[in-house]
Amino acid sequence: MLVLEKNAMTDEIESFVDKFGNDRSSLLPILQEIQKKHKHIPDYAQQEIARLLDIHPVEVYSVISFYSFLNTKPKGRNIVRLCQTITCDLAGKKSVANAIERELGIKFGETTKDNKFTLEYVNCLGMCDQGPALLINERVYPKVNPEKAVQILNEVK
Repeated sequence: MLVLEKNAMTDEIESFVDKFGNDRSSLLPILQEIQKKHKHIPDYAQQEIARLLDIHPVEVYSVISFYSFLNTKPKGRNIVRLCQTITCDLAGKKSVANAIERELGIKFGETTKDNKFTLEYVNCLGMCDQGPALLINERVYPKVNPEKAVQILNEVK
């Protein structure tokens, strides 16, 4: 990371600390803001957050690794998450997953070469009565079938 990029990242984190406060309870909102903007939380950001909140860097990393929606590595511009609960399994999740993988040419856990899409499973979207459920970025799509999943992906493309 270049010095200018580091300075910009530090300035950004300082603005989040000003907005949310500099105690431990501010950690998650700050991480969410960085994730939202950068699609991941770089190592340098983790160090700066720890310094500015006066906590150990391991505490920052442990929060990131606990929450599946926070990442330490860059992801695609569009993150496609498919619920993998038993109710979504029973409602046809496997056929939806196969259709998505075919459409994007990647498997779950991978990112397209053009960095447009990352596929992930998520443990629960809270849509058990409307499965299979799909989350693309911040929008939930209930009762998805293979055809609908492909249609949604084409709209996002």
